[in-house]
This record gives sequence, structure tokens and C-alpha cells, in this order.
Amino acid sequence: MLSRRIVRVKVMQLLYSLNSDRKLKPNEVIENYKKGVEDSYELLLFTVYALVKITRIALEEEERRKAKLLPGEDDKNFVPKLYDNPLIKELEESSYLTKIVEKNKFANSADTDLIRQIYRKYAKQDSYKEYVYSNSDTIESHRKGLLDLFRFVRKNDIFEELVESRFSHWEDDRSLIIGAVKKIVKALPSGKDDLLKEFYPDEDTWKDFGLFLLEKTIEEDRELRHTLNPALKNWDEDRLTTIDNILLKMALCEFMFFPSIPTTVTINEYMEVAKLYSTARSKDFINGLLDRLTGDLEEMGKLNKMGRGLKQ
Repeated sequence: MLSRRIVRVKVMQLLYSLNSDRKLKPNEVIENYKKGVEDSYELLLFTVYALVKITRIALEEEERRKAKLLPGEDDKNFVPKLYDNPLIKELEESSYLTKIVEKNKFANSADTDLIRQIYRKYAKQDSYKEYVYSNSDTIESHRKGLLDLFRFVRKNDIFEELVESRFSHWEDDRSLIIGAVKKIVKALPSGKDDLLKEFYPDEDTWKDFGLFLLEKTIEEDRELRHTLNPALKNWDEDRLTTIDNILLKMALCEFMFFPSIPTTVTINEYMEVAKLYSTARSKDFINGLLDRLTGDLEEMGKLNKMGRGLKQ
């Protein structure tokens, strides 16, 4: 579920908070990181739950149409297939998801009136009408219908209001959640009660990479500063933006303590993060400085890379 780039961003943000808040302790930052991983997974499950709840409004729509005194052809032909299909059925009947929903009290954050508004806006889409009134009842047609719904939902202001009222990190995790939900829909129906459990962040990424990166960057701060300062030459460390300073230390940490990550991968990753989160000039600045630092570290015997091509 979590990519290394997303983990790098989370680590950067936590190191920024540590730098900004003198009352914050390293152990608190580390605990915040662990909680952040849990929060991202909870956000994913809440999104899936909200999606299921939106589809359930199709049952209300069916009853409303049936109750009309003079139903039209569309009313007579309407079927709640958005909800009544094997993909949604697996999610709704999942005891694993039900347990999470009850434990985290998702229902308190998924206001039914807002959910109903989202459905009604989506029901006006031509793609939804085409799905509802088509004769196709294949798994693929249902999957396409749910993906279309999710495409609409994730761009909907009401849905964003719904999610952001509970998860302040929605904007940071948006791309992560979108990718994970798509994978879940494409995996359905799986015949597994706990399919969603498989989307919990893997330990290799969040723990062996992310947690170690966070701990090591904090622990080795003095050595990282000592290594970085000579490379700055005419640049005083204090003149760097805080974000650039943090990203450079994190990259140095990867050079020195992550033997299986090629230097080019590290440089490219931090250039991309800088482009998104720092100043306009940061990308090129970080690229040039990290390229110089790889040579310096190799001369000092501190470029810890194992295997062919990892120094490239």
C-alpha cells in the first residue's frame, strides 16, 4: 500500500515537525510515524466503507421509483445493480471490514445525508445511466461501474468534506488511497473475507525502510551535518531552506546506511520530493549537491553500497 516515495515524504514531514517544535522529542516523532502508518490504513478502509455506503443508496432509489404513481420506463427498468452485485456483496459481508467499521466508529463520520447527496449527483452521470440500464451483468461490467463511481467520488467536494472532517492527512495520502482502492476493486470478488487485510502497509516499506530511515536520520544528525557542510562550500547551512536541509540529510542517510538502494535512485527520489515540497530551485540544487556528495563519500569510504551498479 505504501510506496517508498510516500514513506520518504512522511519521514520528511516528521523531521520538519521535530525541527520546528523544540518541545517535541525524537521518541514522540517515532511514535507519530507509527501512528501515521495506522492512520493511512484507516483512511483506506474508511474510503472503501464510504464507497459501499454510497452504493447502498441505490436501494432507496429503487424504492422511490417503485412508489411513483405514474412511473416512467426508466423507473420500471431501474435496478440497484450498483449495490446489488458480487463485488459490493463481498465487501459488505466481510466480517473483517465490519469489525474495523465498528471499532473505529466509521458510521459517525459518514453522514448519511452527505452520502445520499453524493449518490444523487453521481446518478445524473451518463456513465451511471448506461451502466444501470445495460443488459450486461458480468463481473467486468460491475467492476467498470464501481471504478467509474470512485472516479467521480474522489473528485467530489462533498466527499472531500466527508473525509477531511476525520482525516487531516487526506491530501497527503490522496494518491496512495486512490491507487489502493483501484487495486481492491480490481481484486474483487476474491472469495476472501479479509482481502482488505492484504493492503496493510508491508513491513519492508514502512518499518525496515521508513522507520529505520527516520531513526537513523535523527540518530546520526551530527555526522550528517559534518558530512554535508564541506560540500556546501559557499552555502552556509543556515541559508538552506529547512526542507532542503532535511532532504539532503535523508539522502545522505540512504547513501551511508542503505546498501541495497542505488545512489541514482536516491538522488532521483529526493529531486522529485523537492520539486513537490520545496522551492523552485531546490530540485536542481539537490541534484547537483547529492551528485557531488556521492564522490566525497566514496573517497572517504562512507558510500555504503553492495552489489553491481549500486553506486550508479
